[in-house]
Amino acid sequence: MSFGWLESAVEHATGWVGLIVIAIYSFLISFILPLPSEVVLLAPLDLGLGDAGRLTLIILVSGLGKAAGSIFAFHIGQEAKQSGPVIKALRRSRIDIVEWSERKTVELARKWGYLGLAMALCVPFFPDTISIYAFSILEEDYTKFAAASFVGSVGRLLVTLGLGAGVIALNIPF
Repeated sequence: MSFGWLESAVEHATGWVGLIVIAIYSFLISFILPLPSEVVLLAPLDLGLGDAGRLTLIILVSGLGKAAGSIFAFHIGQEAKQSGPVIKALRRSRIDIVEWSERKTVELARKWGYLGLAMALCVPFFPDTISIYAFSILEEDYTKFAAASFVGSVGRLLVTLGLGAGVIALNIPF
């Protein structure tokens, strides 16, 4: 199923209603949609706040949307870890997502706890859903999970902006 229309909606979101589109998009990508969260930075919101104000608002709304979606994913993960058939079905899939994510996530979770989730979510262009679900099975505190998701989501967008600024800076002739 293609969700390109949703990415396009975010890329063309304008005005204050555009913030609602960004919040919904961020909520959905945290637990179900395999889409890049960085696309929210392209939303041409015209809110009269200047570029810095626009980006700040987009980052905050996206972070809150993703934190809310991660709570939903966290709840699903809590239920899934009680369900042996879910884990067995995932292990039988063509790509052993469970083994790979368990190995990497367990390493991060054991070493860094919720900070590990935030760090994993700061990696641009890596699917959020893998990290969120993997951590949701290992952790148990809803509030800390939401806070780590928010921090990681904001961090990811800031890293993306930093990378973008670096690329632009490298192309400027001296």
